[in-house]
Amino acid sequence: MHMADALVSPAVAGTLYACSAAAAGYSIYKVKQEDDPRKIPVMGVMGAFVFAAQMINFTIPGTGSSGHLCGGMMLSAILGPHAGFLTMIGVLLIQCLFFADGGLLALGCNVWNMAFYGCFLGAFLFWKPLVKNGADKKRITIASILGCVLTLQLGALSVSLETLASGITELPFATFAAAMQPIHLAIGLVEGLITAAVLCFVYEARPELLWGVSAGAKQTGKLSLKKTLVILGIAALFTGGVLSQFASNLPDGLEWSMGKVAGTDELEAEGAIYEKAAELQESTAVLPDYALKNSDSAAGTTVSGLIGAIIVVLFCVGASYAFRFFRKSSRKRSGTGA
Repeated sequence: MHMADALVSPAVAGTLYACSAAAAGYSIYKVKQEDDPRKIPVMGVMGAFVFAAQMINFTIPGTGSSGHLCGGMMLSAILGPHAGFLTMIGVLLIQCLFFADGGLLALGCNVWNMAFYGCFLGAFLFWKPLVKNGADKKRITIASILGCVLTLQLGALSVSLETLASGITELPFATFAAAMQPIHLAIGLVEGLITAAVLCFVYEARPELLWGVSAGAKQTGKLSLKKTLVILGIAALFTGGVLSQFASNLPDGLEWSMGKVAGTDELEAEGAIYEKAAELQESTAVLPDYALKNSDSAAGTTVSGLIGAIIVVLFCVGASYAFRFFRKSSRKRSGTGA
């Protein structure tokens, strides 16, 4: 559901950049208040996992379309909504700059549509209410499915509204929304099941990793934290490096909807700001469309999956230290400081 620049006007793009930046600023404030440096490696590993999982487009039977995870619900269930949102920003930023996935001008829209709803509404409306009195696989599955379905529906509706407000395409709102909502309902159901499977694994392996689970819930896991993160890290590399070769080539839900309504998913917008954004993105995209430049080799997908996952880890961990998301000092840990 990564929007291209051709769908949004500069005014709408700027507004959503501001909204996403405000949510990011608030998230940084809340993460600094939580001050839990144990989240740093989890942000890196889970960010890499979501990046790799987004490379796996799965076919929606009978539609000619495909879909992929957004990942906001999964991240917020493990990291909490604020750290999860910041991790999703890292994933989307790297996808945009290094792989030209989603427009640079539309990045604020993509953060809002794919990260904000999943990380905040999914966490507070579904995840926390269902697990606050204790988690189990049934509650985890219900929360995952409901959260993914609703937040993806909101994201799809936002794409239609942002396109309408921009007024630079010939996509009629009612027809576009009528195509977007049903296909993303199906995608949301699949994402919910995948999210539930991952979260159930975490629950069995290391239940205290789940955000918002009450103290009375199951406390002993089958694996150590290190082993759990190693398994998730290996899964991220395997998904990005190997499973990505088997991803569906069908257009995703947004591209499919555009094709249904406009007859093409290759819309263009004219103007200096669009040209500058495209030039900048072209200069930073070392593996555009997850492929080697000037090559059709399938190895480009594998290289993209592996390199992308590693970059996400480095970015999330590096940003945590650079922006001092977690400031806990030895004095504070020992109880000698304020």
